[in-house]
Amino acid sequence: MAARLLPAVKFLIKGGLAGAAVYVAHDQGLLGSGIEGAEALRKAQETLPPTIQEWTDYLGWELPPTPKIDFSLSASWNKGVHRVMSALSVAPTRACEYTVEGWKYVKDLVK
Repeated sequence: MAARLLPAVKFLIKGGLAGAAVYVAHDQGLLGSGIEGAEALRKAQETLPPTIQEWTDYLGWELPPTPKIDFSLSASWNKGVHRVMSALSVAPTRACEYTVEGWKYVKDLVK
């Protein structure tokens, strides 16, 4: 009986953790508009370093200094979206071209 129950318990725990992660992401504004996401990022950048410092002091650990990253997250995101959409827009044409090339190759093999 316990052997059958263990996979169900694992599934429920994993599902609960995934649901909690989605809830927290939604609650913090990460799944909202770009403005809400930028605000959540700003809050995280303000909150995390002091919290991490507090925990490392408590545990007696010493971490290296965090590198300063200076790039636009929204510009990188937009570039990725444009590339994906561009690839999706030419996908049917490319599929037709590759199909024609494949048929020519097969016909040449059969001759």
